[in-house]
Amino acid sequence: MITYFQAIIIGLLQGVSELFPISSLGHSVILPRLVGWNINQNDPFFLTFLVATHLATALVLFFFFRKDWINIIKGMGRSLKEREIKTDNYHAKLGWLLVVGTIPTGVLGLLLEEKLRALFASASSAAFFLILNGLLLYAAEILKRKAPENNDEIGSDKRLANLNFSQAIKVGLAQIIALIPGFSRSGATMAGGLAVGLSHEDAVRYSFLLATPIIGAAAVLKLPEFFKPENHNLIGPALVGALCAAGAAIVTVKFLVKYFHTNKLTPFAIYCLAAGVIYSALLYFR
Repeated sequence: MITYFQAIIIGLLQGVSELFPISSLGHSVILPRLVGWNINQNDPFFLTFLVATHLATALVLFFFFRKDWINIIKGMGRSLKEREIKTDNYHAKLGWLLVVGTIPTGVLGLLLEEKLRALFASASSAAFFLILNGLLLYAAEILKRKAPENNDEIGSDKRLANLNFSQAIKVGLAQIIALIPGFSRSGATMAGGLAVGLSHEDAVRYSFLLATPIIGAAAVLKLPEFFKPENHNLIGPALVGALCAAGAAIVTVKFLVKYFHTNKLTPFAIYCLAAGVIYSALLYFR
């Protein structure tokens, strides 16, 4: 099982790396191997532990963007009542864009998650894909479409509602690559957002809105695992890990929303490239 010390470290790591575009799953695979912990990413108890940290992260994202979600839910309800999405109901348009981006991704994730994790379960492969994640982020900056200048009077949600449903599907499907340890969910969706013409500020906001139902639903579906008799001893460490993940996520989301007002993905690309190479070397000589 996981000790309380390990739960704290992994929880903090999860809360930061799930939102930073640096792959939480990749780091969760690599760290135990580097420090010699007897933890494998495919161990049932470890997957159950990650459910708690993921749920905590999703709750933080929902709370942080709660005003947006309240407006989105109200707007979608209005669109169902009126049986159309009126031009002034941009929160409804944004909500349906998120649905379109979430459902196919969720279905494919359920079908592919276990196969991809089993196929790329080693720390060495996670380090290699972390390098590729860095290249993805760097390419996103080079190939990004020019975004219209942000107008604070319009607001980010209204700008995001200008996406079409085809673009929403493309950005949503980018999350599939994050099922491979080493690739980042937030990094892939931010890169997809830049590719369809979003600014960095709007891309990170859309990425976090899109991640909330995906992360939350995946965690809720696996919550029954906690009630199995063999996992009773895991409840304490899981709660500690979840609290640590939530605390780290609060700090991280505040930082990133402010950071991407004026900055780019390039520093994260450099980190992933350097970390992937260093991790690969360390794992090779262990």
